[in-house]
Amino acid sequence: MLLLLIPVREYIARLAEPRSVADVVLVFFVVYGVLKLLRGTRAAPMAAAIGVFAFLYWLAVYEGLTTLEFVLRGALLYIGVAIIVLFQTEIRQALITFGNRFRVPFTRRPRGQFGQSIYDEIVLAATTLASTKTGALIVIERNVGLKGIVDAGVSLDAELGYDLIVSIFNPASPLHDGAVIVRGDRIAAASCFLPLSVNPLTAKELGTRHRAALGITEDSDAVAIVVSEETGLVSFVRRGRIKRALDATRLRAAIYKEIEGQPAARKPMIDPHSTESAEVEGMT
Repeated sequence: MLLLLIPVREYIARLAEPRSVADVVLVFFVVYGVLKLLRGTRAAPMAAAIGVFAFLYWLAVYEGLTTLEFVLRGALLYIGVAIIVLFQTEIRQALITFGNRFRVPFTRRPRGQFGQSIYDEIVLAATTLASTKTGALIVIERNVGLKGIVDAGVSLDAELGYDLIVSIFNPASPLHDGAVIVRGDRIAAASCFLPLSVNPLTAKELGTRHRAALGITEDSDAVAIVVSEETGLVSFVRRGRIKRALDATRLRAAIYKEIEGQPAARKPMIDPHSTESAEVEGMT
C-alpha cells in the first residue's frame, strides 16, 4: 500500500514547485482562451463533434473494438488538415486577437466636424442615411491592413466628414455602390467590393451589404456599419457577428467599446439638420 502512495506523494510534491504551478496556470489560460473563442460560433458544434470522435477512439482502444479502432485510426491521419480547414476563420480571428494584445494604443483621437471624435461623423452619417433609407456600408480599418481592397476601389484619401460620407452614398453618385474604407481619420477609398461571408449560419434575410460586412470582419479585425436600403435599419458588425436595429446612442457606444475598448462618454451630439442637441449616453 505504501508503494502505491509514493508516486502520488511525489506527484503532489512536484505540483507544489513554482514551475509546475506556472505550467498548470498557462494551460488553464490557453484552454480558457480557446473555449472563449469557440463560444457562440459555428466552431462550437464542430469542436463537440471532434470531442465525440476522440471519445469513440478511446473507447475502441480501451474495449478492444478492433474494427472501429482501425477505421478511426485511418481518419486520424486527416484530422489535422480537417481542423485547419473547418476552423480557418476562428484560427484567423484568434491570431488577430492575440496580435492585437501587443498593439501600441493611439495617443491622439482625431476630432470630427460635429463631435469630439471621427466616430461621431460616422454615426451622424449613418443615422442620416437611415432616415432616408439610403443603403450604405462603412468599414473602419484597424490593425490588419485592407490595402488589397483599397487598391481595388476608387482611391480618395480624403478627410473624413459627415457630408462627404452622405454624398458618396447618394444614389446619384457614381461611388455609391460598394463600401467606404475608413483609415485613421481619412476615407481611404470608396466603391470597394468586399468578400462575402460563406458562413452557413448567416440569416437568410440578410442582403449583400450585410454579407459583405460579415465577410470583411471574418477575414480581418475591421468593424463595419451597415445601413439597409429596404428597412432603414442600422447594423454594427464585428468579428463575424452583427447587431441590428441600432439607434445613434447604441451605435456610437458599440463603436467606442470595440475600437477604443471603453464605453462612449456622455456628451452632447449635434444633429447637422437641427439646432438642438441630444445627449448621448455610453453603454455600460
